[in-house]
Formats: sequence, structure tokens, C-alpha cells
Amino acid sequence: MENGKEKYPHPEFIAFGHRESVSASTSMNKMDEMEEELKCPVCGSFFREPIILPCSHNICLACARNILVQTPDAESPQSSRASGSGVSDYDYLDLDKMSLYSEADSGYGSYGGFVSAPTTPCQKSPNGVRVFPPSVPPPAHHHLLPHTGVLPPVPRNSCLTCPQCHRSLTLDDRGLRGFPKNRVLEGVVDRYQQSKAAALKCQLCEKNPREATVMCEQCDVFYCDPCRLRCHPPRGPLAKHRLVPPAQGRISRRASPRKISTCTEHELENLSMYCVQCKTPVCYQCLEDGKHSTHEVKALGAMWKLHKTVDDSGPDLHPISTGAGDFGAIQNESVGLLMDGCHGNGQLSQALNVLSDRATEAKEFLVQLRNMVQHIQENGVEFEACLVAQCDALIEALNRRKAQLLSRVTKEHEHKLSVVRDQISHCTVKLRQTTGLMEYCLEVIKENDPSGFLQISDALIRRVHMTENQWGKGSLTPRMSSDFDLTLDSGPLLQTIHQLDFVQMKVPAAPILQLEECCTQSNSATLSWKQPPLSTIAVDGYILELDDGTGGQFREVYVGTETICTVDGLHFHSTYKSRVKAFNSSGVGQYSKTLVMQTSEMRLPSYCSQTVAAVAWFTFDSASAHPDIILSNDNLTVTCNSYDDRVVMGNTGFSRGVHYWEMTIDRYDNHPDPAFGIARGDVMKDVMLGKDDKAWAMYVDNNRSWFMHNNSHTNRTDGGIGKGATVGVLLDFSRGILLFLINDEQQGPVAFNTLEGMYYPAISLNRNVQVTLHSGLPIPDFYTPGESDPAGSVC
Repeated sequence: MENGKEKYPHPEFIAFGHRESVSASTSMNKMDEMEEELKCPVCGSFFREPIILPCSHNICLACARNILVQTPDAESPQSSRASGSGVSDYDYLDLDKMSLYSEADSGYGSYGGFVSAPTTPCQKSPNGVRVFPPSVPPPAHHHLLPHTGVLPPVPRNSCLTCPQCHRSLTLDDRGLRGFPKNRVLEGVVDRYQQSKAAALKCQLCEKNPREATVMCEQCDVFYCDPCRLRCHPPRGPLAKHRLVPPAQGRISRRASPRKISTCTEHELENLSMYCVQCKTPVCYQCLEDGKHSTHEVKALGAMWKLHKTVDDSGPDLHPISTGAGDFGAIQNESVGLLMDGCHGNGQLSQALNVLSDRATEAKEFLVQLRNMVQHIQENGVEFEACLVAQCDALIEALNRRKAQLLSRVTKEHEHKLSVVRDQISHCTVKLRQTTGLMEYCLEVIKENDPSGFLQISDALIRRVHMTENQWGKGSLTPRMSSDFDLTLDSGPLLQTIHQLDFVQMKVPAAPILQLEECCTQSNSATLSWKQPPLSTIAVDGYILELDDGTGGQFREVYVGTETICTVDGLHFHSTYKSRVKAFNSSGVGQYSKTLVMQTSEMRLPSYCSQTVAAVAWFTFDSASAHPDIILSNDNLTVTCNSYDDRVVMGNTGFSRGVHYWEMTIDRYDNHPDPAFGIARGDVMKDVMLGKDDKAWAMYVDNNRSWFMHNNSHTNRTDGGIGKGATVGVLLDFSRGILLFLINDEQQGPVAFNTLEGMYYPAISLNRNVQVTLHSGLPIPDFYTPGESDPAGSVC
């Protein structure tokens, strides 16, 4: 329940903590789910006196004796660690050397060359598990010892192999007595067999007793419906009596008091403590012997509750229903019983809760697959109808081709159905196994034997985790699309009828944006997308669109076949919406979902402590610079190894705001004329800045300067540069102008105007010049953005 509401309010389900009655037949049908858990892998029958092997599997005591194999003395391990209480669940390095099966095949083999263990063929138990028969016919004295009721001693150096996981181990002097008995499993088998017994009869019917439908816990009487209405009306004092299903009443009636467990090593001592390191119940005699003296030991009852129980709110086990005709749901009444004695935080219950979530997802996935079958059938019928209608409109010569096309559609139809049905079958089997294990775990949790429960709780937790891992990534994903991506083109001429075939006439599906690969850095955005995984429609290319960062209309920024694109020169600290669509010869498909991306705020250099607005910090871009350019000082200082002018740009582009940066002349030899300014991303890098139409610059020598764009020289102005001089560049997009400063004074009038679009800071120089960049600077005091004549405000 969540916030007081049932998570699954369907009448079929019973909320946790409720005690509504359910029919005995429904309970028995649901318990059928775990029948495989209750059968011995050797004999195929229900467990009788089951023992727990170190590998966590169970086996009948008699079956264990039947599959024992005696090993030669020379082959026996020096230190036997294979007893039921002394082997780690994963410590099989020594035991695997004594394995009775070959890694090269899938069956068992015995030791050859020894009279005590002749080679014999492996057999199969009724439930399909391969087992190994007795190595030699047991002598007469191997039967039960007279008047004792116990098995005779196991021969020395006997070896036992688990029939399920094929782990092999050598028994110690205690033989099979070294393995703990699984009393919890024995109790679950007993309850299951009781639930399968004949139906209970009403105790008040005088003649021909009817089948009982309820039992009153207070009256301890079984009633049929007529007798209940006549003798036990739901009013007065009887209204408070609790009525339960007959099967549940029989179990509670036969419930036996908790058995006192005794130690396997000290049969006269009761198990009262739990060794945390060895993960086994122990008695006081075990502690006095010193075997567990250095181990952490806790009270048996406390550890029982810790391993078994769940939160006060109960485990979030989701009821599962797979529909009529399929296997049943997890017993909701079992979940209710689980709540009766559960408090704390239990490991098995937590693991079972995760597995319950996987089973619920599997149920929903099966519903999805069944819906896909219906959609495939509907789409197939619709497509066939269109195909027949188009073929019937053609002349008689098309009839022969029509049959071939129908055959193709039917084949595609059957192929899709086959794939989906196979997946349904596979998922159904896995879900049946999962629910069976869950039901068995729920029955184990009901057991009131602490030591017995603790003996198997860790094993069940591992099995629950292993089963949960089977529902891994990809197991709940459809393997086939329900769409038929085929369209008949009825336009070809009669003479091309023999070439008539299906052609693609559908536009591509909407692409899927891969959010994990989409990101922003500075004022750039990278977007990545892909086609839907089950789409088979060809794609010729993609169209990427972005808005203007202010919520305006979208515009195309990329058209091509790539599925990843980086858009540079966006506005800082702006929110952009992006989307992409695919196209082919049939047209343009639908847009993807809209992705909202935020560009970075404008950065300041580490040495700048004041607050600066509307400016950005950047460095020179080594990736786009001419090969002759030499960068240093974290790409802030630049020079050149050529006597010809070479261009380098900044790593950040601007298209909005007011920006100001300066460059200090560190070295100035032989009166060169470097150029400072802005440029487009595709400016020429091997000529002076301003020679082409992609740059707007001021080039200056030691006496005067000129503005230059597209090789046009204008506004010659006196005043040059030398070592230690500072050249400033101010770019104002609010007015679309560019102006220059030398040593904090404006050099000439406004250099360029009507500037709009994306521009990068740029400089051209040769080997006689070295400059250092200073970005992220405040706008000069003399300049007010938006004023009509900045030249008139020169200081």
C-alpha cells in the first residue's frame, strides 16, 4: 500500500494486512507453482528427510546414500573440508580435483580402474536431472540396521556429487550425519501435501455432507454455505468471528508447536546460538569446545528475526496475474500470512521483494507482447486487404504477381508472429520458474523453526538474486516490431509488371535524441540522435533545428547524414530548444522530442576579482590555428615561426552582447604590421587578417594604422605600436559596430558597422611579433553601449 491506498486495487488482488477469504481451490492452484521446488532431483518425488548440501541444494537422505561413490584411499584429500558444516559455499578448489564428472561432457563419470567404483552409465531422474547410480550393489547389511531405524555407517572415503550443480565432495568421519537436515523444507512439503488432500466436508450437514467453504476459527467448525447462513449468521455475537478458507483452517488446526532443534555434533544439546562467521547454529557445547571461541556469536532468536522478517509495512510484493489460461498468481493470502509475524529488516524478504518487482515487470511485458500479437494480426489483415484491392484494380496480367506478393506479406506476418510467440513462450517459462521460487520462499518464511530457517536462508537469498539476474537488461524488450513497413506502388506500366515488387513509400520515423551524449560546453552545444531500434525504413539524412535562444522560431543549423552535431557560437547563458527530423525519398518524417539545453555563463579569468557583465573569457584556439603559429602560456601568448603573416582565432565565438579584450605587445622587431580584429570560422589562415571577406581588422605598424576588410584599406590613422603597447578590441552587437583602441585611447572612428552573425576574435602576425591575450575585461569607461557617437566620448 502507498499513502493508504492499495497499489493494485483490482478485486482479484488482496492488499497486504487484509484477511479476506479466498477459495481453497484457488489456493491449491497457486501452490502448484512451487511443486518443482519440493521434489528431489534424484528420485523425482517429494522430499523425504531432506538434507542440505554445502552448495545450498537439497536431496533426500536415502537418495544421498544411493548416489555415494567410494574413492580410493590414495585419492582422498589430506584435509577433508566437505562435511555439511565445514565447507564454504564457494570453496571447491580441492573438491573439484575429486570431481566425478568430466568438464568435457555434460554427464557424470565414476573413477575407473577400481573395484569399488566401476564405470557405470548415468541415469536421469523423473524430473530430468542426471544422477549417478550406486557404484556397486549394496550388500545386504547396507539396509537399515535392525531395531535401530538409522542408516548404517557410510564407507570410508565416500564421495558425493550434487545432482544439480555437479559439485563433488568427500565425506568426513560423520558421513551423511554431517549434513544438516532441512526441517523447513520438510514442513513446507507437509503443508503442500495437506493442501492437495481431498476437500473438507461440512460438519453440520446431516445427510450427504456438502463441501465446506469456510471455517470459523472461534467455533472450530467447517461450514458449507447453507449451514453457515443457517447456523452462523453474520450478525450479533457471531459477527466478530473470523472465517477463513478450509485449507487455511486445516493447516492452522494441525499446526504443531515449534520443534526443538539439536546440534549435529552434540545430539543431546539444543541449538541456542548462531555463529556469524560460520553462518550456522551452534550449541553451548560447541562454544566450550573452542571451535567458535574467536567467532562472533549471537542469540539464535535474534538472528532468526534478522534474516527472516521484513519492515513493519510489509514487503512490497506485487500480486501477479497472467490471465486466464496461464499459470496463477502469487498467493495473496500467503503475503498476508507473511505480515503476521514480520518486523524488522530481513535479508530474504528484501531479496524476495526485488524478485517480485522483476516478476511484475515480466507480467506487464507479457501483456505488451500479447497486445503486439493483436496489433500484428490487425496490421497484417489491413495490409492484405489493401494489397488485394490494389491488385484487383490492375489488369489480368497482374493476378499472377498478386499471389506472389500476398505470399511475401503472409511470410512476413508469420515471421513476426513466430518471433513474438517464441518470446512469449520463453518469458512465460522464466516467469513460471520465478513465481514458483517466490511461492516457495514465502512458504519458507512462514516456518517457525529458527535453526532450520537459518540453515537455508542464505541459500535462498542467493537463488533469489540469481533468478533476479536472469531478468537482466534486454530480456524485457520486444524482438520484433508490429508494423509492416511495406507499401505497394500501383503506378508502374503494364510492361513492367514482371518487375512489380514492394517499394518503400513511408517517411522515416521520428529520431530519438540520445540524452546521455547531448551536452553543452561554453557557448557550444553537442547533440546526438539515432533511429528507433525497430525501424527498418531507410533514411537519407537528418535536419537539426534550433531556436534563437529567446523562444523564437526554429531554424535549420545542420542538414546531413551524420547523427551527431556540434553547434558553435551560441549565446552565453541562454536556453535553446532543439529538435531533429529524418528524411528520405518519400518525404520528411516527424520531429523528435524537443530538447532544452542551457549554455554556460560567461567565464572570468582567475586573476579577475571584480564582477564583470556582458564579457567572456577565452583563449587562442590551437586546433584551428595555422601550423606555423606557436602558442604558450595556456594558449594566451602567441607568436609565429614564419616571416609570412599567419592567423589564429579565439576558441569562443560571439553573436550577442558587448565584448572587449586586449592584447599586449611582448616583442616587436623590425617594424612588422600585425592585424587585430574579428573573423568568421572559415577565414583564410595563411594571409594577413582582412585580406578576404571573412575578416574585419586593423593592421598597425610603429607609426600608423589602417582598417581592412576584403583587401580594402580605409581610415589611415597616425599612431603606432611598440614593445609594451596594448591594443584593445571592442565588439558591440547591440549596435553592430567594431572599434579599436591603442594604449587605452580609441584609434580612429568606428571601424566597421552593420555587423551581425557569429564572429571569433582573431589576430595575424609573423615571427617578429609576440603578443599576450587579456580577455574577460570590463568595457572601457568612455564607452556607453548604444550611444550614437562613441568617438566623441574619447578620454
